[in-house]
Amino acid sequence: MEPIEINAGGFYLRALRADDLLDDRPAILGAFADAEMRRWVADYRIADLADAGAYVQRRAREWDRGARCSWAVAEPTTGALLGEVDLRGLDEGDPQAACWTHPEHRGRGVASTALAAAVRFGFGALELDRIGYQHDADNTASRRVAEKCGFELTGESVQQGVRLLHWVAVA
Repeated sequence: MEPIEINAGGFYLRALRADDLLDDRPAILGAFADAEMRRWVADYRIADLADAGAYVQRRAREWDRGARCSWAVAEPTTGALLGEVDLRGLDEGDPQAACWTHPEHRGRGVASTALAAAVRFGFGALELDRIGYQHDADNTASRRVAEKCGFELTGESVQQGVRLLHWVAVA
């Protein structure tokens, strides 16, 4: 699948990039250096620009395979990376949404605006009938994003000692 750009009102969603015209690697590196980000997004470690480049390449391969639609949440006039949103598990029949916001841009509605746009894309363009969302139960910002985007809380689980909240949005 080719990456699709989405107008999300005050932001636009585009593929992550690391090329001569636009390079998201420094912003990715900065975001993943943030202690709060490392607390909630524990499955990725981005230590340098090479790791950030591998992250961008991984997302491109996932688009190609139809496994994940991943978007940089970008500032419309400069293209600057503000965060990321994705729909994953598309190839496994269990679509899940996820998002993060660069620490310099938190509190501006970046995650909720981007997630709402990604969910509309999932329901409309991909014809999904449900999309899950999960997060650490202690992550109150993720809870607010889920609620703003119309997800319904469906339960809790404990995985590797972490209490997770499970949400679903239905088309």
